[in-house]
Amino acid sequence: MMTALKSRILPIITNEITIAWTGLYCLAVVMGYGRFLFTATLPDIMIQLSLSTAIAGWLASVNYIGYFIGALIAMFVPQRLTWQMLMLWTIVSVFTTMLLVVPDMSLNLWYVIRLLAGIASGVAMILSSSLVIQSFSVERRSVLSALHYAGIGVGISLSAVLTWWLLILGYHFDIIWLVAGVSSLPLLWLLYGIRPINADTNTTASGETRLANSSSNAAHRSIRQTYINFKRSLYEAVTGHTKAIMLLSASYVLAGFGYITSATFLPVMAAQRLTTQSYAGLLIWLLVGIFAMLSNPLWGALAKRIGETKTLMGLTLLQAFGMLLPLWSKGAFGLYANAVILGLTFVGMVSMTLNIIKNINPAYSNLLIGLATLAYALGQFIGPLVTVALAGQDDNFNAGLLVAAIGLLVGLFLIILFSRQRNSYS
Repeated sequence: MMTALKSRILPIITNEITIAWTGLYCLAVVMGYGRFLFTATLPDIMIQLSLSTAIAGWLASVNYIGYFIGALIAMFVPQRLTWQMLMLWTIVSVFTTMLLVVPDMSLNLWYVIRLLAGIASGVAMILSSSLVIQSFSVERRSVLSALHYAGIGVGISLSAVLTWWLLILGYHFDIIWLVAGVSSLPLLWLLYGIRPINADTNTTASGETRLANSSSNAAHRSIRQTYINFKRSLYEAVTGHTKAIMLLSASYVLAGFGYITSATFLPVMAAQRLTTQSYAGLLIWLLVGIFAMLSNPLWGALAKRIGETKTLMGLTLLQAFGMLLPLWSKGAFGLYANAVILGLTFVGMVSMTLNIIKNINPAYSNLLIGLATLAYALGQFIGPLVTVALAGQDDNFNAGLLVAAIGLLVGLFLIILFSRQRNSYS
């Protein structure tokens, strides 16, 4: 009786489409809310808390260095613990979102919360992708993976709509973050539903006995062995491919650096320039999310025709052009065009780069994806700090946009070198 009741309340989800939608929901929460809701609410946060642009930049960068740490953690998670660690860090993501409702928090506590949210994003992004995508059959993997990754764009769009709606109702960032956290709670039930079938065996008597019998020495040996295995795998992954991996990783650092100025400060720029349009920043941010949802199928189809590397080159050049548009057009057009191009390009650049780097040495694809994610996170950490340093006391983001465009063009040059280097071996 109890078993039947438990199976109804906590079912095991095996339908591939449901798993894909769960993956989309997960990315919408850990990326859309955990990382990008900050962008949507930043103008209100700065007004309500009287924050300077410099502090706002540091809060953004702390979140991105958390993402770096999260990606590093995910690289060391054994396959058998993927679901457990995903559940843990998704819980952290949900509750750090809701914690921002606490009134009169110190700035140091803000930094801690944003750091933890970043770590949760990094871990959950990688582990959810691993868990969800490996659940798909080979013939449906491409389509359902695109649905899963659309969660990033969905989350950005939801962050804009939620912020817009609650600001109109007279609420501020604290309630917005609370509602976002509460709306994320059903995800925990769904993630429990896609647990591996053998995950429940940890609660059996034999499992408890094995757990009780493990000693601290065994745990120490396990950690040491994991580190040794990681070093060996890293050496084997890059041997014969060192130059290619370095070129692509360096370009990916610059990709993270290049897009993050707009991804952090676009609504703030809109509030500065479009003073007669109360919610222009949120409409612009909504455009980013909508076009991010559309981008993967579009660029995936193009990549099938001309190849992933050429598609990545085109995306990088297009994004650099988008960064320059607000410099050439000081009004609404430059910002709206920047938003459209940002949404169209950044998710496509991520998926293209990760597909390219994992195919350099497919036997070590997870490790190479982890290394690339670390590179991207490093660029995102540096980007806001450079932007606020260049903004000065006038909070002028033009220099930051120009440097972002230059960084992307340098990244394009590195991708061209990567392509030539790979072609010389083929």
